[in-house]
Amino acid sequence: MNSNSKSLSTWSSPPGVWFSIVAIIAFLWNIGGAMQFINSIAATEESMKGAMMTADQIAVISALPLWVTIVFGVGVITSLLGSVYLYLRHRFAKPNLLISFVAFVLLSVGYIAYGVFEALGTQQIVTMNIVVVVAGALVILSRMIKN
Repeated sequence: MNSNSKSLSTWSSPPGVWFSIVAIIAFLWNIGGAMQFINSIAATEESMKGAMMTADQIAVISALPLWVTIVFGVGVITSLLGSVYLYLRHRFAKPNLLISFVAFVLLSVGYIAYGVFEALGTQQIVTMNIVVVVAGALVILSRMIKN
C-alpha cells in the first residue's frame, strides 16, 4: 500500500478495549437522548399534565420556537451517529460529535432564552449541563481516532 492510499483511509487501529466500552456506553446514553427527543415531539398537553407538569410549565414548553426542536433533533441524531462512528473508530465520529456538542450548547441557550430552565427548575438545568459535558467529552474522545 502506498503512503497516499494510507492517508485516505477512514479507519484506524483501536485505542483499546476501554475505548469500545466507552463507545457502547455513549451509544446507550444517546439512545436515551433519542427517546427523550421522541417523547418531546410526541408530547401533548394531556401527556404533559400526566407527567405532572404545571400549566405554566406546559405553556413554556408549548411556546418553544421550531428552531429549538430542530436543534434538539440535530443534537440527538448526530450524537447517536457519532457514538456509532466512535465505536467503529471512523473519522466521521469527530464531526458528528462536534455538531452534537454545538447543538446541545445552542439548545441550552434556547432553554435560557425561552424560560425552560426557570420553568422546569434545577433538575432540567443539571440534566442539560450533564448532556453538554458528556457531548464535549465525546468530542475529546473522538480526537483519539486517527484520520
